[in-house]
Amino acid sequence: MLVLFHKPFNVLCQFTDRSATPRRTLAEFGLPPNVYPAGRLDFDSEGLLLLTDDGALAHRITDPRHKLAKTYLAQVEGTPTATALQRLRSGVDLKDGTTLPAEARPLERAPEWLGPRDPPVRFRKTVPDAWIELTIREGRNRQVRRMTAAVGLPTLRLVRVRVGDCSLDDLAPGAHRIIESQARRHPRGTPR
Repeated sequence: MLVLFHKPFNVLCQFTDRSATPRRTLAEFGLPPNVYPAGRLDFDSEGLLLLTDDGALAHRITDPRHKLAKTYLAQVEGTPTATALQRLRSGVDLKDGTTLPAEARPLERAPEWLGPRDPPVRFRKTVPDAWIELTIREGRNRQVRRMTAAVGLPTLRLVRVRVGDCSLDDLAPGAHRIIESQARRHPRGTPR
């Protein structure tokens, strides 16, 4: 089984939380039993999370050798310049090495289907913000946030919208969809 889930902001990508101050977890969202995340999405990020009960499928989705494309919408502080976008496209030097080249393009505004975040992103009258679409093919810890910060565009909001050919589409935050038939075993964009 492959489940597409729209993870809300400030939700852990696990079913339990043993921290002193409990946080929201996947257990709150009525997901099918015996599924587990195939990959991670940071607590303070939102968007598409894939879950499965199939270990081989989870491996195909998460194995870095497959370089499965992951697309994000990032609301950034500042205005993306041609130089900043080119640096993202060429690979960015981070403390753990240079990233693979990313696909990066500016967006005129947030897509209409993307509602406001709860709680809202802080607003600063004197600092502009903008949206960019970024596609990466690796999955380092907080990679998109570190990449945008390295080019002078700190991320304010991060929404994953696609993994391979699995897309968030019209899923509302907290909602999920089960992929059926052949796509269930081998979603397009994942290695067979």
